[in-house]
Amino acid sequence: MKLNLKQKKYIDNKLFCLSKSKFRSSFKLSKKLIDYIDKNGFDKIEEHAYDFIRKNISSAYPLNDGKQTPMKNHPVFIAQHACGCCCRGCLEKWHNIPKGRELKENEITYLVALIIEWIKREYNRKKEI
Repeated sequence: MKLNLKQKKYIDNKLFCLSKSKFRSSFKLSKKLIDYIDKNGFDKIEEHAYDFIRKNISSAYPLNDGKQTPMKNHPVFIAQHACGCCCRGCLEKWHNIPKGRELKENEITYLVALIIEWIKREYNRKKEI
């Protein structure tokens, strides 16, 4: 996914804001999830992110909203919580995307870009240790 400079700055700013939340900043990738990324690659992780966003939170009224995103077992799930992209309530609070309407394609692209950037930063941080 290619982002322009304005989009990159927006994502940088959003990740900075999210990092100030005690809850959002508590999410980390485990060694198991780092290994999963190594095995599957970032392109596959991005495919999963698009799939999870489209299936689980893109509808106006997602099934089990607020409980549909697991808190473990996949890097995208962890990133969704870290980025406030886990349910429609969090999308409204953190990203000003209102409940009660289907996500637009540009919103899905933005959420995936945010998720992937968080994963890449966390991945690189863990690899440096």
